[in-house]
Amino acid sequence: MFSLKPLALFLIALALASNVYGAPPETFRQNLDRFVAEALQNNPQLKEAEENISLFKQIPSQAGSLDDPTMKFEFMNVPIDSFSFTDQPMTQKQLTISQKFPYPGKLGLRTEMANQDVVVARENLEELKLQAIRDVKVSYFELCFVLASIEITQQNKKLLEQFVSIAETKYSVGKGIQQDVLKAQVELSKNIDELIRLQKRKGVEEARLNTLMNRLPQAPLSIRHGITETPFQFTSEKLQAEAEDHRPILKELKALIEKSKISKTLALKEYYPDFNVGVKYGRREELLRQTNPDFVSAFVSVNIPLWHKTKQSKKVRQERFRIDRTKAAYNKIRNEIFLRLEEKLDEQKKASELVRLIKTGIIPQARQSLESAMAGYSVDKVDFLTLLDNQVTLFQWKIKHHRELTGHEKTLAKIEYLVGEKLF
Repeated sequence: MFSLKPLALFLIALALASNVYGAPPETFRQNLDRFVAEALQNNPQLKEAEENISLFKQIPSQAGSLDDPTMKFEFMNVPIDSFSFTDQPMTQKQLTISQKFPYPGKLGLRTEMANQDVVVARENLEELKLQAIRDVKVSYFELCFVLASIEITQQNKKLLEQFVSIAETKYSVGKGIQQDVLKAQVELSKNIDELIRLQKRKGVEEARLNTLMNRLPQAPLSIRHGITETPFQFTSEKLQAEAEDHRPILKELKALIEKSKISKTLALKEYYPDFNVGVKYGRREELLRQTNPDFVSAFVSVNIPLWHKTKQSKKVRQERFRIDRTKAAYNKIRNEIFLRLEEKLDEQKKASELVRLIKTGIIPQARQSLESAMAGYSVDKVDFLTLLDNQVTLFQWKIKHHRELTGHEKTLAKIEYLVGEKLF
């Protein structure tokens, strides 16, 4: 007689060997981190921001460079009666080379301003990265909820199919009523309708997540959806301090404030003149066989800030107003971030309490109630509608548990975005 024992032992050994030598399965967090990394690598908006940084990096050296020197060629003192270069001793062919030099310190300040633009572009990229990470996590968690809901609904469908079979059997032998059969069939139909809706929603969420990673919307996705509650132990004060130190949009505004201060210093420098230094060389031709020496001249010119009351002074005031405006914008956005943090902390606390209540209280109670109803129904002490109602209640609370758990994880992703750094 053929024995299955050796075959079973072989399969067990094969499974153990695959666990030892094969790659371990990807965890829920590893799955999520892989999607986040792909989004950061392929997101076209991030690539555009990176190119923007490269663009601004080309400006500081330009801002700190002198203007190009100028060269001028002239005919000087040519008589109009003959247009000859040998009739008059002052007739010359003159070459002028000059260079403009800004007042000391101006070029350095312009370079510093351009460097602040690089900082602003870099912080803008970091802000966009945070948005991409938040969007991927929120989309991923929502898709996990849909997948978990599909599994729960499919399990509920199998149980409802058994209920329909039981109700039909009892009705066929005269121990049940037709109303029980119809009620069970209605609940089963509602369950099937919910599965269709969830499958459609699954396709939408997969397309959204694929788009965030710059994939085709219909590209296949491998998802691990074992969401668990992430521990949270941060205070408002701690998160506010972290946000002020790390949130890129606040760093961006600080850089803009610094740029405005530099621009104000540069505006004050505009009260001082710039210099233009040059050299002239005049070439003279021979006059009546007499050799005439060539001429060399040098000059320094300066601009005179004569209209400083309507120009330089106004520029200084303009930069003062710009500094005050940017500081006000910084305070406004910081306060908005702090407010949003408080709102999300309140959402996190309520979601965590509700997840714990449903998981440890309501679901076990609903399961016990269903088991009791099933035992009572088997001995005709509980009617079929009570049994069905208990099953529907348990199903609804299982979905509710995953809904709140997903909401909790989404809230944490939004808190990370508000703070500006990875917390979990």
